[in-house]
Amino acid sequence: MKVLAIDDQKLVLIPLENRLKELGYEVRTATNALDAIDLYDSFHPDLIIVDINIPFMSGMEVVKYIRKTKNSSTPIMILSGNTEDAIILEGFDLGINDYMKKPLSLIEVCARVKKLIGAPKTNNKTILNKGIIIQQRCVGVVIPCYNEEKRLIHKEFTDFIDKNSGYYLCFVNDGSTDNTLEILNGLRNEREDFITVFNCKKNVGKAEAVRQGMLLMSKKEDLDYIGFLDADLSTDLTDFDDLVSTIENSEYMIVSGSRISRMGANITKRSVRSVISLAINFMIRKILSMDFQDTQCGAKIFHKEVIGISFDKKFVTKWIFDVEIFRRITLHFGLKKTKKILCEQPLKRWIHVDNSRLSMKDSIKIVGQLGQIAWSYRRKNKTLSKLRDLHKNKPVSISEIQ
Repeated sequence: MKVLAIDDQKLVLIPLENRLKELGYEVRTATNALDAIDLYDSFHPDLIIVDINIPFMSGMEVVKYIRKTKNSSTPIMILSGNTEDAIILEGFDLGINDYMKKPLSLIEVCARVKKLIGAPKTNNKTILNKGIIIQQRCVGVVIPCYNEEKRLIHKEFTDFIDKNSGYYLCFVNDGSTDNTLEILNGLRNEREDFITVFNCKKNVGKAEAVRQGMLLMSKKEDLDYIGFLDADLSTDLTDFDDLVSTIENSEYMIVSGSRISRMGANITKRSVRSVISLAINFMIRKILSMDFQDTQCGAKIFHKEVIGISFDKKFVTKWIFDVEIFRRITLHFGLKKTKKILCEQPLKRWIHVDNSRLSMKDSIKIVGQLGQIAWSYRRKNKTLSKLRDLHKNKPVSISEIQ
């Protein structure tokens, strides 16, 4: 029995294809409508599973081609995040057999496939129930790594992507001098469809490592959102997924984790680190006039539209680039709009991990770096204001702008 699966996101197709093959189906996949039509004509599938939003033409046009142009009764299932009643009704009017709404359990998808076309003969091998969910969105996660050999719990990463479709991890090795790169390459070899490794031969600092990873991920067309996360998983992947759910189901363009102690949350910091964080946040508010609770949490997710604004240019500092991201967004959109598109979401869990690299000496350096940011972005703000004045036809001399 042959199945043709069509979706523009490869991260959705891979677990679906693997599961159907495990069950004994012969499977072909396509990521756009034109390839799908070619495959339909050559592969002659017994079932088509198609998304609505695919390149070149919609999935509904593929349905019309099969039902009207080819006059075929081949069973068709739509698997889509589109929940509009008009679309669903149009699908059934065209003669589809089933409409499945993402997110959806992969087990349920396969059960519906079996109901429509039956189950193929298999070798009776045991198929593990991994509880995979076919998600509506695809997410890239950048994880900067510097000498993480002793802290990197790679099983947590592989277990998470095994159970959560739509995640693609990019580990950035920041010139590590231990065996971090070897561990990362082993991780990639285990899950090469869902993990990539970007290697910086020299240590460039966390800010540049994250920036390079974010720009690399922004080139992947099938990702809807891109974020970054600390390698020690002080914020775990489940909590990060909550940030993704927030940005997916809101008008926010950035969702940043916030390590605010509150009832029901497990937020633990060493007392010294807690004092340092409070002092830094106070200085950020005063020096940069930014009324945010926690800019420094290492868990953030971004809509693709703001990646360029946030990461195109190199950061002024190596440590507190998060502050620069917030400052860039504020300068671009204005503080009022920024507060509407940027959400600080309290975390359920944040655990201080031993061997954290923030020392008292580093904290003193941060004070100087805050001054650098304040000076650098103050100059940029003045230039932007003068350019706006020019746009409003107000007389401003070239020497003033320079």
